[in-house]
Amino acid sequence: MGALFHISDDPAIARFEPRMADGGVPLVWAIDAAHVAHYLLPRDCPRVCFRAGPAATPEDRARLIGPTAARAVVAIEAAWLARAASATLYCYTMPPEGFALRDEVAGYYVSALPAVPLAVRRIDDALAELLGHGVELRVTPSLWPLCDAVAASSLDFSCIRMRNAQPRGEGLGA
Repeated sequence: MGALFHISDDPAIARFEPRMADGGVPLVWAIDAAHVAHYLLPRDCPRVCFRAGPAATPEDRARLIGPTAARAVVAIEAAWLARAASATLYCYTMPPEGFALRDEVAGYYVSALPAVPLAVRRIDDALAELLGHGVELRVTPSLWPLCDAVAASSLDFSCIRMRNAQPRGEGLGA
């Protein structure tokens, strides 16, 4: 296991306590370095993140990723762009002890134990930080068509905070 991180808008977390999550089990969540770009956005910002994993077909790569040098794509809605551009975030380096892999495709690690961060770094330009991770940022009026397309594809993907996305059918003319 490599370095683990937790991205937050809270600058003063001295100790991460397990919180209730899916399944009703209190957990502390962390993300690996390969997927940290998925979280370099305001917490509630809906996003679709995807990349070509080992099972990706050439057709899905061409159709959804396209001609780019980026290793992954992070898409957000246009309505969130200003908030994403002005966000100040904090990247906590987490101790690997006590964490176990929860989802390899998403890069999620969890711990049932409290965790004291090893360091914290302020991020004043979240979008520049995101782009510095070698991902392509896409901005679209609605995430739903892309979310549906990647979910039906052979690509590795994560659709995050979609409950905050424009309702289906809205945002298309924005």
